Amino acid sequence: MATPVVTKTAWKLQEIVAHASNVSSLVLGKASGRLLATGGDDCRVNLWSINKPNCIMSLTGHTSPVESVRLNTPEELIVAGSQSGSIRVWDLEAAKILRTLMGHKANICSLDFHPYGEFVASGSQDTNIKLWDIRRKGCVFRYRGHTQAVRCLRFSPDGKWLASAADDHTVKLWDLTAGKMMSEFPGHTGPVNVVEFHPNEYLLASGSSDRTIRFWDLEKFQVVSCIEGEPGPVRSVLFNPDGCCLYSGCQDSLRVYGWEPERCFDVVLVSWGKVADLAVCNDQLIGVAFSQSNVSSYVVDLTRVTRTGTVAQDPVQDSRPLAQQPAHPSAPLRRIYERPGTACSKPQRVKQNSESERRSPSSEDDRDERESRAEIQNAEEYNEIFQPKNSISRTPPRRSEPFPAPPEDDMVSAKEVAKPSPTMDSQFPVPNVPPRPPAVTPTPAPKAEPAIIPATRNEPIGLKASDFLPAVKIPQQAELVDEDAMSQIRKGHDTMCVVLTSRHKNLDTVRAVWTTGDIKTSVDSAVAINDLSVVVDLLNIVNQKASLWKLDLCTTVLPQIEKLLQSKYESYVQTGCTSLKLILQRFLPLITDILAAPPSVGVDISREERLHKCRLCYKQLKSISGLVKSKSGLSGRHGSAFRELHLLMASLD
Repeated sequence: MATPVVTKTAWKLQEIVAHASNVSSLVLGKASGRLLATGGDDCRVNLWSINKPNCIMSLTGHTSPVESVRLNTPEELIVAGSQSGSIRVWDLEAAKILRTLMGHKANICSLDFHPYGEFVASGSQDTNIKLWDIRRKGCVFRYRGHTQAVRCLRFSPDGKWLASAADDHTVKLWDLTAGKMMSEFPGHTGPVNVVEFHPNEYLLASGSSDRTIRFWDLEKFQVVSCIEGEPGPVRSVLFNPDGCCLYSGCQDSLRVYGWEPERCFDVVLVSWGKVADLAVCNDQLIGVAFSQSNVSSYVVDLTRVTRTGTVAQDPVQDSRPLAQQPAHPSAPLRRIYERPGTACSKPQRVKQNSESERRSPSSEDDRDERESRAEIQNAEEYNEIFQPKNSISRTPPRRSEPFPAPPEDDMVSAKEVAKPSPTMDSQFPVPNVPPRPPAVTPTPAPKAEPAIIPATRNEPIGLKASDFLPAVKIPQQAELVDEDAMSQIRKGHDTMCVVLTSRHKNLDTVRAVWTTGDIKTSVDSAVAINDLSVVVDLLNIVNQKASLWKLDLCTTVLPQIEKLLQSKYESYVQTGCTSLKLILQRFLPLITDILAAPPSVGVDISREERLHKCRLCYKQLKSISGLVKSKSGLSGRHGSAFRELHLLMASLD
């Protein structure tokens, strides 16, 4: 039997009429690879779901053609700049305009969102670069240095730098905290169209109309390598998410490059014309291009893109997919970005803006914002894409499926492989390239267990529900009775049954002591069993009735609470926080008062016992306070609970 192999790496996904007039700009959502935003001469910004024919939402308000659009990383905000120099920011989840930013005197050629803070950078044909604070509706800083239109802006992954490319053939790097230019990278002989930061290392790539791509070291501020011989102007560049290679989009071709040393891994012919933007998702590269009022999308399967290119200095013989290759192992070690854990603070140096830039919002601005609106064209798609973002996720997010290849291009017989393919290696400018072996899709690595296991979930972590169910019965097989079904479910899960049986016995033991009315003894028995799950079950009951708490009970429970707060299970942490909050509210004032009181005259046994318990509780609370303080910086519900506990424990310091 002939072995089927994949012969095609790229295909056209769809073509849509995006606007009533010419399309002037478009951008792909980099997080999902499924969201497309277009700006047109009809002064509208339209949003589309890739591979869906209908527009999701249309944003109005601009009075001149939209020249540039950009989505933020979570795909919740979109910013659009017009030919008149005005900038508008929309909230896609609320379906309304957030800000109108005025200040540029010419076309808005480039935009980018800050990766952490609520800032937007804009580059214009007036040669100025401006940094805007979305919250305060004002210009934070203006950067001057280019002599012609600024075509591309990109923030560094850590949010500290801004790279700009312009028609004056230069690339500049700006320090946002100092408010000044760090370095200028000359060398291109034509307008620089795109710049892109490496996702991990201090490395910058720039593509120009002079058909070259240059890589710049951001520590030494010098060129690392230069790749020449592109078939046309470089219109889009994108690093692979793991940083192993760079994808370059040119006229009707995609090229895959390495930089230390410079070499071409692969060339894929794609009939996308003048590609405008690229994104990588699900081991697929999605490219979009526009011509007049039409927008086309294309897909390249990266699992079929292999190292088949050859370079005179360093022939590459490895034909494994790029995803399996080590990232330029011979490259020297380079610094990596230190990404902040929280939102980036405002840049330290703030320039005193001109009166026109720091003026208060006028009635004209308010009128513009009222007239800007979001028209939802496809409510079903809108709700699916934007609405669930702010709701509490009860299940892990569903991973989007890759786009399917056309059926007729999936596979051919082995005898057809011997013939030169009109769309593959026979057209690549690589001499004497042997036929490609069958592409093997890499086996997905097992998912790592999360640091915090959520309390509410529809499936157990690390287990498959199908493992506990009987196999699908054959039509001829007789129907299973309940006993047979239960035996099949239990088969192979004896360990779990033993664990659950042991826990049931432990709970019965605690319950037997509980019925005597001695709460302290029942808690002691639960602690002695040395099973946190039993302690959690018991504390969930005690927490519901605050009157059950006594000082001697605190001395037993506090060491267990410290263990619960360090647990990876969300339900354990929540129970520990609730118990600790009750203890602090009821007993902390008592403990501090008794410890601060002067010693009594004579012998008072009950007071001495109470003093001993207070000292023991105080020592345990001091031990827990360090843990609470270290976790108070977390985000979400955990961080809120720990911050509240940290405030309650402030008197311990």
